[in-house]
Amino acid sequence: MTEVTICGLDVSRETYDTLQNYVALLHKWNAHINLVAASTLPDFWDRHVLDSAQLFTHAPATTRHWVDLGSGGGLPGLVCAVLAKQFLPECKFTLVESDARKAAFLTTAIRDLELNTRVLVARTEAAPPQNADIVSARALAPLPQLLDWVTRHIAKDGVALLPKGKNYAEELAVARREWQFSEAIIESQTDPLARLLILKDIKRV
Repeated sequence: MTEVTICGLDVSRETYDTLQNYVALLHKWNAHINLVAASTLPDFWDRHVLDSAQLFTHAPATTRHWVDLGSGGGLPGLVCAVLAKQFLPECKFTLVESDARKAAFLTTAIRDLELNTRVLVARTEAAPPQNADIVSARALAPLPQLLDWVTRHIAKDGVALLPKGKNYAEELAVARREWQFSEAIIESQTDPLARLLILKDIKRV
């Protein structure tokens, strides 16, 4: 096999193997620090890898800097960085993570997987503004609070890629009381109740 399809992307064997190496590394570390819930490990590929990879399919071809907030175990940041190595080789990633042990995992993974990525060990709200083309965050905070952090780090013409669960509509309704933005709402490829929110032009009301 020379290629495999992941979320509609024809990835090379090298990219697929790199993702598998990431999964193996996370399983190894997860025995010592809680990167993801142990109950999700048997279904890790679909539950976490594919769920993260679908964000990458919405990245503009002009993306040069991608910031992932609260990266934890590297979801979606590391998964997208692996895909970018093949499809957006000029794009650099910044993973913002305040937990030193999780940051150590991320640093190790970046080295072992040879990714164009750095770890910023800081709280999201305190990290220096990053002026990123894309800002992503997965399972980090409710949307109204999350937008405070996103706007700190996103470029003027940037895009926020924010996966949300079954309560996405409620979160959007609450956020619109304080924020204005243009949005696309995409059904998740891994959970029919979840959505990917693609937000632009985010401003306080």
